[in-house]
Amino acid sequence: MKNIKMALLTSILALSIATSTAAQESSYSYGTVWEAHGIHVLPGQFENYMDHLAGSWKQIYEYAKKEGHVVDYHVLATNNARKGEPDLMLVIEYKDYMKTAEYQAFQKKIDELLATNERKADKEYGERENMRETLSSMQFHELDLK
Repeated sequence: MKNIKMALLTSILALSIATSTAAQESSYSYGTVWEAHGIHVLPGQFENYMDHLAGSWKQIYEYAKKEGHVVDYHVLATNNARKGEPDLMLVIEYKDYMKTAEYQAFQKKIDELLATNERKADKEYGERENMRETLSSMQFHELDLK
């Protein structure tokens, strides 16, 4: 009888542990990483900035898709932007975060692709300041609901 009680107690304890573990399991898992940049295009510069996006910006993200780092990217126009709100949102969906070494190796490939270097890229970044102002940059981690 003592063994039966012990077996029953052990079974109840095992069941309660399994139930509490199942109850603690999360209702989501981590998905892709998203980056969003709110851009205010300066007066008279919309077409110039769109030329930039359709050129080297797109080339970079198409290459990143091919390499498997980027899932997709989008250029979204704001409908009726109010003062202080962006005209455009540049949204990039990444497969995952990159490690520093991986990012540096990827950046080197981008420099080769665009026939540029860090100094030239920095100068070009400064030239884009005449076309636009970055209002915000945010990163998100998608939560996939189970």
